[in-house]
Amino acid sequence: MADTTTGATTTSADAAAAPGTGDRGNRRKIEGIVKSNKMQKTITVEVSYLQKHLKYGKFMKRYTKFYAHDEKGEAKPGDLVEICETRPLSKLKRHRLVRVIRKAEQV
Repeated sequence: MADTTTGATTTSADAAAAPGTGDRGNRRKIEGIVKSNKMQKTITVEVSYLQKHLKYGKFMKRYTKFYAHDEKGEAKPGDLVEICETRPLSKLKRHRLVRVIRKAEQV
């Protein structure tokens, strides 16, 4: 794209880096515990949350499992990790590993 007033050109990289354009910065980030790393480049992350019972008002612990892409194989079971949404990588994988927040304590 050429700017007619200044003669400057912008590339798609500049447009993607500009704030407010695209949805790259709005991807949901989730923290959870790694439950399995038995697959190649894939980890299973369990995210726990509390849900209030509609009738009794008691809070119940619930969890959701996410499959995340771990390119380097750095996450181990028990680690606290941060994952974020990404394009579909396989039938079930929709997230990728961002960072390992806390390593699991070895016994």
